[in-house]
Amino acid sequence: MEPNPVAAVDAASLGTYAHDLSVWGLFIQADPIVKIVMLMLMFASVWVWAIVFSKRSTLIKLNKKANKFEDSFWSGEPLDKIYQRVRNSRNDPLLATFAAGMEEWQAGIAGGVPHKESLQASLKQRVERAMSVTIGREMNALERGMTFLASVGSTAPFIGLFGTVWGIMNSFSAIASSNNTSLAVVAPGIAEALFATAIGLVAAIPAVIAYNVFSTGLNRYADRLEAFTDEFSAILSRHLDSQDIATTSNRRAAE
Repeated sequence: MEPNPVAAVDAASLGTYAHDLSVWGLFIQADPIVKIVMLMLMFASVWVWAIVFSKRSTLIKLNKKANKFEDSFWSGEPLDKIYQRVRNSRNDPLLATFAAGMEEWQAGIAGGVPHKESLQASLKQRVERAMSVTIGREMNALERGMTFLASVGSTAPFIGLFGTVWGIMNSFSAIASSNNTSLAVVAPGIAEALFATAIGLVAAIPAVIAYNVFSTGLNRYADRLEAFTDEFSAILSRHLDSQDIATTSNRRAAE
């Protein structure tokens, strides 16, 4: 029995257009431009996850340290003793904020507690300003990487789309050059092109979610630092008021 020539041609055609549609195969067979796009998106995805694990670990540690410090702060222990214990712990934003306020306070009362209201108001403003500057500096350090998350979340889908468009253009060029509209000719190129979009979404979706979650966490921590500054300022105000009352009582007793 003689072989069927049509079947032989079809088999040859299928062998010619056989493609590996696995993840690795789609990457290896892609156009160089599409490969560059895929590599960029893969790198962005890896860096996003590195930021995610780092930020999550940092926020958990900072909140635990803040809880421990606030328990000590409100335990009734003198502020001077707390300051002596934590003044070298500048790697924690809350401790750094407290240390900045205490340093400005101690510098202001080095010559004695001021009794004039104008001097007291100036001292409180300097303490609050020193703490606010420290909060701003510490929050800027904590927010590193957030811009990258926002950039990946907003641009990765479009970068992947560029790779998809480029791959589809190559697929149509292959159709035009081969004069063959068979799905076996079109499908591999389109699959490679769509794979770029898929990688773009894989990078963008976690970046957007992480940005929203960490923005909320960082804002809450910043509010916590601001609330601590207000509480610290209130304590200093009460201390100044008590000093005024004591001074007034001594004067009256002397008279």
